[in-house]
Amino acid sequence: MPRFAANLTLLFTEVPMLDRPDWAARCGFDGVEVLFPYEQPIADWERALNGLPLALINTPPGDWTSGDRGFAAVPGMELKFRESFLRAADYATRLNAGRLHVMAGVAKGPQAEQCYTENLTWALAEAPGLTLTLEPLNPDDMPGYFLNDYDQAARILDDLANPRIGLQFDLWHAARLHGDAGLVWEDHHHHINHVQIAGFPARNEPGGGGFSLPDLCDRIDTQCPGTWIAAEYRPAKGTAQGLGWLTALKSRGTLIGG
Repeated sequence: MPRFAANLTLLFTEVPMLDRPDWAARCGFDGVEVLFPYEQPIADWERALNGLPLALINTPPGDWTSGDRGFAAVPGMELKFRESFLRAADYATRLNAGRLHVMAGVAKGPQAEQCYTENLTWALAEAPGLTLTLEPLNPDDMPGYFLNDYDQAARILDDLANPRIGLQFDLWHAARLHGDAGLVWEDHHHHINHVQIAGFPARNEPGGGGFSLPDLCDRIDTQCPGTWIAAEYRPAKGTAQGLGWLTALKSRGTLIGG
């Protein structure tokens, strides 16, 4: 059975950020992930996590309100990328994060892909103790984002040919980008090293969209053992009241989303 992580940026928002790890553990999650942990000092996160595994963090996006979405694929921003990556690597190393998602940024074209590949090669060499991940994001939610196709991501990973970098399979984005998330999984599961789930099409509690979550658990066990499943969704009501899906998947007593 895969391990389940709560995305603390979207879940348990009823309480302050540093109270959320304890809530997640008490509600049955095996670990947590957080998109951008940088507003809180590392020491505060260490106390808040209290030994709870941290599955993933993202590299800093820059000025979100101004449209920044990371810098790895943005020509001319190489220094900014390296500064932000080193900050993320420090957090990931000291908090023992399982994965560090490298955000590509808003860019397009061959020059952007060359910049992306060169920056990723540098990052892998600079942080030899970390495992990195890439995530294609759909253009409706993330306009102009460079990495917006799973085939594109797989080609870049094949070019890098490094076992310490893989593919982040987000069920929501895969369905938005390619229609059939199951086919995306079949084509690319050999690259996957982190999984995120949400309900489709509303992005609330997981389930629906013709994708069986119990089958996903079986696929992870056989094809990507040890991979986390992170709950990255917007609760329809209170977070704790909507966790029936987690209980069902852990007990495997109820089929969801078939």
